[in-house]
Amino acid sequence: MFEFFSTIFNTVLYQPILNLLVWLYGVIGNFGWAIIALTLIVKIILNPLNQRALESQKTMMEMQPRIKELQNKFKNKEQQGRELLKLYQETKFNPFSGIFLLFLQLPVLWALFRVFQSGLDFEKTNGLLYSFISLPQAINPYFLTINLAEPSIFLAGITAVVQYLQTKTAALPQAESKDQAERVSQMVQKQTMLFIPAFTFFILFKLPAAIALYWSLTTVLNIIQQRKIFKKT
Repeated sequence: MFEFFSTIFNTVLYQPILNLLVWLYGVIGNFGWAIIALTLIVKIILNPLNQRALESQKTMMEMQPRIKELQNKFKNKEQQGRELLKLYQETKFNPFSGIFLLFLQLPVLWALFRVFQSGLDFEKTNGLLYSFISLPQAINPYFLTINLAEPSIFLAGITAVVQYLQTKTAALPQAESKDQAERVSQMVQKQTMLFIPAFTFFILFKLPAAIALYWSLTTVLNIIQQRKIFKKT
């Protein structure tokens, strides 16, 4: 069963993305710009899913005052849950839709990781190239003096910073509360805003810089899209 899904994954996602990156490099002649072009293409393809996920998140932010009102009105957790369910049914809102849509993107992200994980040594994957895709004889991994085939602390740090900005943009606004449970929730949210960027840096500083370049650019594009959607009235 695992072999079946692995074959499907390689055929539908990994192999097409690998061939697209090699083709882009052959056309552009610079791996940094090839990765940037690939990032934009993947972003366009995944945009409908990302758009719906962000709109779901915006709806949740707009519903926070009503949710807060119900939580203050109904102290019993069971009754509180029933009232929240009624609110979701009334507004036709699924609180799990945004998370579900983001999870649908994970196979694509894993395929991209597999492509970049090779350290740009595509000779190892030559058998996966389509007949009309030629493997370049020489691959220059440098982009703005950075070797994309090797780890880059600088790019890992940049990615961690933009990841923090995205997490901060996506965080639900919370007013100071005297309720202990809510204060704990606010503290967890603040810690998460710091943990995710730190974890991002921890992952990337040992991986090829190509992954950090893709990750940072994708995050910047997500921040722009978030702010555009959240500003809509």
